[in-house]
Amino acid sequence: MLHSMTTEPEQQIGVGSPDAFQRLWTPHRMAYIQGENKPSGAEAGDGCPFCAIPSKSDEDGLVIARGERVYAVLNLYPYNGGHLMVVPFRHIADYTELDDAETAELALFTKRAMAALRTASGAHGFNIGMNQGAVAGAGIAAHLHQHVVPRWGGDTNFMPVVGHTKVLPQLLADTRAMLAAAWTPAPGA
Repeated sequence: MLHSMTTEPEQQIGVGSPDAFQRLWTPHRMAYIQGENKPSGAEAGDGCPFCAIPSKSDEDGLVIARGERVYAVLNLYPYNGGHLMVVPFRHIADYTELDDAETAELALFTKRAMAALRTASGAHGFNIGMNQGAVAGAGIAAHLHQHVVPRWGGDTNFMPVVGHTKVLPQLLADTRAMLAAAWTPAPGA
């Protein structure tokens, strides 16, 4: 049993009947639930965060690396620590709209993201993919982005399965710095 846990229910005034559950409050998730930072429309000028991020410093934008056509950025609402996205600078919605050079750099950045995550955090595996369109689950459907989610043996436990809560052991700024240091630059760069 954890040091701070007891076997007795903890009285919590004003929250209903006492129970034996410990609470892990994650109020930062409310911003995501309420749609904060979502664009107001489908065009680049409609508040697209993926169009705004490149104008920020790497630290403020949580950018890990920048290429000529794409960049890697941490997800503000990660599924796991180190969850990042590879995003084209150009505001396009569909994978088929990428030109050949963008497609190649997106693939290269995905490989570099995997290598950086293995180096920095010892990731055992990855979920990699895109949600194309709102009906497919894209949170920001108007600007293409590919997710790279590191995975470790046993990283799914009762918290996300039962508690619908993810425990992240590191602040995003610290994760960004760690991954940026582990990022392998392009040959000749």
